[in-house]
Amino acid sequence: MAPDQLSVRHGVRYEADERPSVPLTFGLGLQYTILSLAGVVLIPAVLITVAGESEAYLNWAVFGALVVSGIATAVQAIRIGRLGAGYILVMGSTSAFLAVSVTALEQGGPGLLATLIVCSSFVQFFLGAKMAMLRRVFTPTVAGTVLMLIPVTIAPIVFRKLTDVPDGSAQLAAPITALVTLAAIILVALRFSGALRVWAPAIGIVAGGLVGAAFGLYDIGRVVDAPWIGLPDFGSYPGLDLSFDATFWSLLPGFLIITLVGAMDTLGDAIAVQRASWRRPRAIDFRSIQGAINADGLGNLLSGLGGTVPNTTYGIGIALTELTGIAARSVGVCVGALFVALAFLPKPVAAVLALPGPVVGAYFAVAIALLFVFGVQILIKDGLDYRKSLIVGFAFSVGLAFQYDMVYPELQQGAWGELLGHGMTAGGITVILLSGFLDLTSRRPKRLRTALSANALTEIDKFLSDFGQRTQYDEQMMVRLRAVGEEALHILLGDGPQKQERKLLLVASADELSADLEFIASGSGTNLEDQLAMLNEGVTDIPNEAETPLRLLRHYATSVRHRQYHDTDILTVHLQPRETD
Repeated sequence: MAPDQLSVRHGVRYEADERPSVPLTFGLGLQYTILSLAGVVLIPAVLITVAGESEAYLNWAVFGALVVSGIATAVQAIRIGRLGAGYILVMGSTSAFLAVSVTALEQGGPGLLATLIVCSSFVQFFLGAKMAMLRRVFTPTVAGTVLMLIPVTIAPIVFRKLTDVPDGSAQLAAPITALVTLAAIILVALRFSGALRVWAPAIGIVAGGLVGAAFGLYDIGRVVDAPWIGLPDFGSYPGLDLSFDATFWSLLPGFLIITLVGAMDTLGDAIAVQRASWRRPRAIDFRSIQGAINADGLGNLLSGLGGTVPNTTYGIGIALTELTGIAARSVGVCVGALFVALAFLPKPVAAVLALPGPVVGAYFAVAIALLFVFGVQILIKDGLDYRKSLIVGFAFSVGLAFQYDMVYPELQQGAWGELLGHGMTAGGITVILLSGFLDLTSRRPKRLRTALSANALTEIDKFLSDFGQRTQYDEQMMVRLRAVGEEALHILLGDGPQKQERKLLLVASADELSADLEFIASGSGTNLEDQLAMLNEGVTDIPNEAETPLRLLRHYATSVRHRQYHDTDILTVHLQPRETD
């Protein structure tokens, strides 16, 4: 590890497990809540108004979104068993489901939407439990491509809101209001840094709302009529549609794919918040990521059962953690409590719901643009060779073509038409199939299954020797390969007696002259990357005898990565030829 990766982050004032004062906790929780409130409230408002549903259902959905977001945010912070990340991860309504959710409401009503959300939520629980197993299927190529396609499917909804003004409004009212909102958000975000940059969306909404009010677009009567304290009409609760008809089955794949991509978004946020929450950098705890995805699944399950819209983690909360240096879990609990409290305060919620359509449309135009860029960043970070570039480009073209009926529209009828009518679904299925084909036709890695014990050393050494000879490594590379196998086994075994029999899967793959080894074993309590960091910093609380395998592994390997999941350890070692070899 490089020395700059191991330096102490002095900007962190309160780490995750520290407790700031009550006034500071409340003040910061209020700031998180205000920044996130527009997203939580406006997404169900856009969805329900575009689909033409009733005002009573809108009030119920907003109430449910606030309650569910509050519960999920608190669970993320508290970390109950395998639910929650143990960090500040603000949960709120997600725009990723807008297009497919509008179709569900238009074709089957709120009950169908609720059932689809409940069914898709179980994907996240499965992914949280089997993340280690699915790491080769659930790839950045798939996630990045689908994220790029989501704006393609949402764009018609956003553009519709840009012109959504009452009859008789001035001709320039909509474009001027939208332009002011866009200019305020974009220019503040571009020109300023720190606190003002974080507040850019809120500044844009306020500026656009004021201009809209000047044109008579702001529904002030809605705010005046709303009570300070109240409950929605419980008779508007939609329940679940359990008919499971053709419409359900045609829309389910789209919901499942977006849920998978939402889990990838949560994974990225869970990694980012871990890096922002400690003074001394730590290796990424994948058990925390599994907890974050499980809590996300809980939020979606509650959203479906509660008759509201799906939710996900909000990246803006991580930016605020970086900005303030306060990562205490108590702040996350405070945010959750404030969301639930707002659910019973209709007047401040009505102030957001009364915003003019052009303000809402401009706000989402910026949000979906960032969603597209986030997808591109995932793809670039993962690396785009010509094969991946072809897959991504073709899948995106397929999604675009099917979204706007550019390819054989006469054939897109019936169930197939419903399935492939959304660009995100068509493109998502394409990228999954092509990525799977590439993986299946690539050079197959060699595998060894054995017990994790000292007696396995001979078997591992023979396996790696045969692998190296088939790959035609030179003598020095063979020595390093076999040495890595020995030291990795010592590290995974640890010092103490084994409480239970553990299995080991060793996967060896070659890419030209380099080698990648994966040691997959049942879980342990310590993280190898943290131990290597201690060695680099001269920390002496590791017993001297235990240091030897770590130092040798660091010497022989080009890079070492240790991912810890619940009940599973994955130690990935990469070796490249050295100039001195």
